[in-house]
Amino acid sequence: MKKSITTTFVVVCLIFTSSLSAQKFSSLDKSPLDAASYPSSYKISDKLAKVTYSRPQLKGRSVSELAPAGEVWRTGANEAVEISFYKNVSFGGADVKAGTYSLFSIPGEKEWTIILNKNLNQWGAYTYDEAADNVRVKANPTTDKASLEEFSMTFNDTAVGPELVIGWGTVRVAVPVTESK
Repeated sequence: MKKSITTTFVVVCLIFTSSLSAQKFSSLDKSPLDAASYPSSYKISDKLAKVTYSRPQLKGRSVSELAPAGEVWRTGANEAVEISFYKNVSFGGADVKAGTYSLFSIPGEKEWTIILNKNLNQWGAYTYDEAADNVRVKANPTTDKASLEEFSMTFNDTAVGPELVIGWGTVRVAVPVTESK
């Protein structure tokens, strides 16, 4: 009886071990997921905002080729960007209640439209629905000397408060994000 229990235990262990070693893992994403928050210090838990996005790379292509002017763009790669505000904010001058929104943009040479949309869990902009827009704000793109190969988002401090900065290639687009009083 004791030998039968030991044999059964060994067989079960072998089956479990072989199934664990047979697991398949996906390769590294070509546009890895990233996040930026404000304030950015991990030691500060009282955040104003956090943006989660994927980081496509230029790989010899132009920003205007990958994010065409006048078209709704997912503002990154893969899933639509999601931005969470932990407090009520003024986003580019528009009042926004605390919550999570999809972030889209419409690039332009002289002006970008930055969109906060109520529909979450979207893949790209394929199912984008303008009727679900919470706010649309305008932002003027600038040009930087340094070129970013990887699409990037960050929050910068300015004299008047934080701003969300979108950067790719030499294009920079900044949107003020301040806590509502």
